[in-house]
Amino acid sequence: MLLNNFLPRTDFDSYEDFYENYRVNVPENFNYGFDVVDEIAREEPNKTALVWCNDSSAERFVSFGEMSAWSNRMANLFSSLSIKKGDVVMLILKRRAEYWPAVIALHKIGAVAIPATNQLKKKDLLYRFKAANVKMLISVNEPSIRTELSEALAEHPLELKLLCDGPYPAASPDLDPEGWLDLSALTERESSLFARPCGDQATHNDDPMLLYFTSGTTGMPKMVSHTYTYPLGHILTAKYWQNCSDGGLHFTVAETGWAKASWGKLYGQWLCGSAVMVFDFDRFNARSLLSVIEKYRVTTFCAPPTMYRYIIKEDLSKYNLSALSYAVVAGEPLNPEIYDRFLEETGLALREGYGQTEMTCAVATYPWMKPKPGSMGRPSPGYQLAILDENLSPCEADRQGEIAIMTREQRPIGLFGGYYQDDERTASVWKDGIYRTGDTAWMDEDGYIWFVGRSDDIIKSSGYRIGPFEVESALLEHPAVMECAVTGVADPERGEVVKASIVLSHGFGESRDLIKELQDHVKAITAPYKYPRVVEFVRELPKTISGKIRRVEIRG
Repeated sequence: MLLNNFLPRTDFDSYEDFYENYRVNVPENFNYGFDVVDEIAREEPNKTALVWCNDSSAERFVSFGEMSAWSNRMANLFSSLSIKKGDVVMLILKRRAEYWPAVIALHKIGAVAIPATNQLKKKDLLYRFKAANVKMLISVNEPSIRTELSEALAEHPLELKLLCDGPYPAASPDLDPEGWLDLSALTERESSLFARPCGDQATHNDDPMLLYFTSGTTGMPKMVSHTYTYPLGHILTAKYWQNCSDGGLHFTVAETGWAKASWGKLYGQWLCGSAVMVFDFDRFNARSLLSVIEKYRVTTFCAPPTMYRYIIKEDLSKYNLSALSYAVVAGEPLNPEIYDRFLEETGLALREGYGQTEMTCAVATYPWMKPKPGSMGRPSPGYQLAILDENLSPCEADRQGEIAIMTREQRPIGLFGGYYQDDERTASVWKDGIYRTGDTAWMDEDGYIWFVGRSDDIIKSSGYRIGPFEVESALLEHPAVMECAVTGVADPERGEVVKASIVLSHGFGESRDLIKELQDHVKAITAPYKYPRVVEFVRELPKTISGKIRRVEIRG
């Protein structure tokens, strides 16, 4: 098994054994495209790498032999277009199957890939084009991004532009088709053999491989830079948190523009020998998702809490989920109600995990641990994690502080190398061997970590510090609440007050009486000072494509 090339030991007796003795052998000049994808293709060419389907009933099965050849053809194409080591290429490919060979091809060449979402607007595109000095763009051919691309490229033209699914129609009034190349047609003409670059074009472990733009509440997005060892950091993610196994089929619900796709749809899963399930859809529907899990016999599954909340509202007895053996959750804190209901319906205990775009899985509820609903779990091996107070001193048990990664003695495999070409921004979060995540949490006496919220999301009201998750958890226990997001709003007397944006469950209507009932419910469930003084009812909450609630947009 390929994984044995990188792990001197794969089995552990306990969490303590795992934390103390887990090690990864990092080869010199490791390149995921050659050393994993091509190696599996050489040993097991017919082994399934990708199972792809969309919401129009199309499907495709791609073996490792086919994936290797496909990525080689793309590597030859990109090279013929003068893409070389260090060049930056942006990928806006949603969940198209072409994303996988394209990103692997860029790894093989040594180019830097920027996965991006089709939700970007003109301003977002322009900033990314300029900040990262993008040389080539590969995009889907869809109206969702068409106008924004047209306007951005008019101001900042790119010489190299490739389209997935064919060129834009010449009659399209909102985009000049000139200059766009057909990705699929050109790829087919290329050779399926691509030699590993050598000399000054060879990749090295510390070279930049991926750039992710990640936004905060202030300033322009940060460019998170990951190197060629990053995929090895996701062995933790796939094998020990998601429980992927050789011959399995793993399904992480994520769009390729977000780092979650690297967590669950590419690196660690193939290192474990598991195929990756991709469901290409535009709008989330729990029934469609469950049908995919049933039809393709998905064995391991990962999704954000919001999606689980819709899943448990369905009649799960209508679906044959017998192949599903493990389920995990990430993206936001898990409400205990969702945990209990999913366990009751499926017999599977949801296991939470935590990390950031800047890292791999830093905290998780691993197989040897008893889940504590609402807790993220315990630190991953290689991550010397601490909860620090405002003086950067370790907090006592049960006291809130900022999650920090101590890197003086040991730097986790997969931790970012810094913000791309921005030493000042890197130094603002990473100084004296301490990387400060900006996330607030507390650790209990058993070493389990409980997420409170982004430091930016913490609500400071009348001297109290209130995390949105604890209020949201209380609200979600009320049958009238389908979804909710808690934020702070300015108040002249209290500094801030708690505001709840609520999507009502079917059969409930807006009323002053319901607002009072929900406020009293929160007071009865948690500390009374945390209740939402402002309640608004909304039809839907702003979310990323992967289902994560955008509180920053609500605050705005």
